[in-house]
Amino acid sequence: MYSAKTLMLNNGVEIPQIQLGTWLINNDDVRKVIRQAINVGYRAFDTAKDYGNESGVGKGIWNSDVERSDIFLTTKLPTAVKDYKGTKKAIDDALDRFSLEYIDMLLIHSPQPWIEVNRVDDRHFEGNLENWRAMEEAVKAGKVRTIGVSNFLQEDVDNIVNNGSIKPAVNQIEVHIGQVPTELMQYCEELGIQIEAYSPLAHGRLFNDHKINLYAKKYHVSPAQLMLAFDLQLGCIVLPKTDNIKEMKENLNIDFKISADDMHDLVELKENMQTMAI
Repeated sequence: MYSAKTLMLNNGVEIPQIQLGTWLINNDDVRKVIRQAINVGYRAFDTAKDYGNESGVGKGIWNSDVERSDIFLTTKLPTAVKDYKGTKKAIDDALDRFSLEYIDMLLIHSPQPWIEVNRVDDRHFEGNLENWRAMEEAVKAGKVRTIGVSNFLQEDVDNIVNNGSIKPAVNQIEVHIGQVPTELMQYCEELGIQIEAYSPLAHGRLFNDHKINLYAKKYHVSPAQLMLAFDLQLGCIVLPKTDNIKEMKENLNIDFKISADDMHDLVELKENMQTMAI
């Protein structure tokens, strides 16, 4: 089963391969959701400043019966911050909101502020390097264990790899059946950068897809379990989001393998919908 499976990042830090995403879970509710997930067996959680629920995530962690050292917490910088001083302040503010001494992984949420995504060509190379410089200092100061990026294209990754001192540990991007950015994934793999797959369930859009349901029946699993197994077999860390305990348990219970032929068929399946950065 994948519930207890971990992967080794390029800095020697172990990370659980199945985590709970918290996008769109509000700050008041997420504390309870985190505690329920910990009771079910989750030991890793993904959030962001722009999700507006960091303080609730922190309360869920330090109110649980599990040692802090057994929890892997990821958060992301606000996308509007693209300067060194602003990044340093954002890191300290995040620690205050969490009421925790350190963050396991900190990501640049997007190479561009949300207001510019898909609207301008500026990739903010200098601003992202300012982010990265402050993040590297946070690692050296013990405030953050590992750092990475999210929604980065190859040119954005190159900018950090060629100019930074620490290589990104992960690139968190959208990966699911119907949306497999093979070239970018292979490029990151060649650099030793782990892919984290957000929206591995495609926001539920494909649960009624005929082919996915045929394969789910073949393996005697739910469409959600099939989709998670797909990403896991691609070598991704997966971040399924749910506040439903039954679904939490189901998403952890991935104990089957998709055949090589079926994986090839599913990789070729295309989804005719626009992706959404989160």
